[in-house]
Amino acid sequence: MKTSIFITLFFITFISFSQQRKIQLIHADNTIKDDTKYPDAIVALGNVQVAHEGAILSCKQALIYQEDNIVKAFGDVVINQGDTITQTSKYVHYDGKTKMAKSWGNVVLTDPKMVLKTDTLHFDRTNQLLFYENHATINDETNTLESQIGKYYLETNMFQALSKVIITNPDNKVTSNHLDYFTNTGISNLYGPSTIEGKENTLYCEEGFNDSKRRISHFIKNAKLIYKDRIIEGDSLYYDENKKFASATGNIVVTDTINNSIVKGDYSEYFEAKDSVFVIGKPVAISVVEKDSTYIHGDTLLVTGKQDFRIVRAYHHVKFFKKDLQGKCDSLFTSETMGITKMYRNPVLWSDVNQITGDSIHFLTNTVTQELDSLKVYNNAFVIKQDSTGGFSQIKGKDLFGKFKEDKIEKIFVSGNGEMINYNRDEKKELVGITKMTCSDMEFLFLDGELDNLKYKVKPKGKTYPPSKFPEAEGKLKGFIWRQDEQPLTKEAIFIHDKGDDAIIAEIIIKEKEAKKAKEQKRVEALKKENAEREKVKDE
Repeated sequence: MKTSIFITLFFITFISFSQQRKIQLIHADNTIKDDTKYPDAIVALGNVQVAHEGAILSCKQALIYQEDNIVKAFGDVVINQGDTITQTSKYVHYDGKTKMAKSWGNVVLTDPKMVLKTDTLHFDRTNQLLFYENHATINDETNTLESQIGKYYLETNMFQALSKVIITNPDNKVTSNHLDYFTNTGISNLYGPSTIEGKENTLYCEEGFNDSKRRISHFIKNAKLIYKDRIIEGDSLYYDENKKFASATGNIVVTDTINNSIVKGDYSEYFEAKDSVFVIGKPVAISVVEKDSTYIHGDTLLVTGKQDFRIVRAYHHVKFFKKDLQGKCDSLFTSETMGITKMYRNPVLWSDVNQITGDSIHFLTNTVTQELDSLKVYNNAFVIKQDSTGGFSQIKGKDLFGKFKEDKIEKIFVSGNGEMINYNRDEKKELVGITKMTCSDMEFLFLDGELDNLKYKVKPKGKTYPPSKFPEAEGKLKGFIWRQDEQPLTKEAIFIHDKGDDAIIAEIIIKEKEAKKAKEQKRVEALKKENAEREKVKDE
């Protein structure tokens, strides 16, 4: 008896379940059977409504195949799935067994997040998946998306768009051949060559994401940020459009397309409002010239200013290399447009065969030929040239001003505390004497790099010795330091940090702080004295 009841209940449940899975005709103004034209079909005419598992289809005319559980709908077809999805089209073919719908003819689908328009749309109700293969346009509150092929996952609000993908909004245009776009967040995951064209720049990558609502992008493969006058490249790149800020990591290349210069490093930050680039991690700034490019390295590089007034600053362990000019210091300032370079803290400049040092060195280069034009050395100026005998020609003074021709010294003027040692050679380049002289101000004229004439501005003191009679103990002026081992002879050598540099610079910084403190103390004392005198006048 119990077995009979169970079997009866099973068949009732099975029949009920089967009926629920069948497409049901809810309403039609008229129905007919025409087995000649439409075998096995019910022809529903006028205000037709059919239902299947929570979805209702409305149309002007339908063919309902009850055995196959299929409906073919024609004319003003509307599909409603719950309260969220509405679709209109001219035609629909719906299979109740597979729950697959094919719609064509001006298809428009809307849900709370977006509106999709296409000519032909497939709808997999089981997986809540829409897909198209012949172009579609999707509009949400932020963007308009177009693609040739695509899928839309209703449960995750994600479009997977393939082939000729374009996303546009008032701020930019995204172009790609493959991206995943989330309508609820406005985020696009980009795959393959992709560009984002903004009003002032263009972003490029081969993998990454773009948040169109927050206006933030992060690229992790072959990333580029392209401006009218600058290109920033790196293994990965982050860009905040609201803050006009970009950072790049790994194999950084910043190209100045106007001034023909390049900055490389491992990490970079770009501040668009200030037009400045900050680079660390073995950074190098390259001023590209056909004949002789200049390479500048420092622990930190900072490039600032608009294209016509661009400045390069380098800090700590600074070295630069040019075939005919090399230098080293702790901090450097250079304006490529003006052709001026300023070197601070233990600077040394190597020009031709001359070593030039001082507390600070400023030099000018010709902006057209890139040849050294002139220089100024402030405090403790010292020029050294090694002679073939092993001795050293030297020029020393408080300040020094030099003029160059074809990258060779043409004239030097020493102002204050002038001293010199010169190895004199005749026309046959034979050593004929060694001159040692002191004079407050001196002017030196050179021919082909050799001293040709010497002018004394104040009473000189000294003499010329025969080479064999020159006192060996007097061969070096006070403060002499030969720094040849520090000279970068190749562009790769600019990355070498010389032993003892940090201690020397630390000592210089301490002296600078003490001098600044003393200067401030002197200013305060002078101000106190001035105030005291004013009070005294008032009392009188």
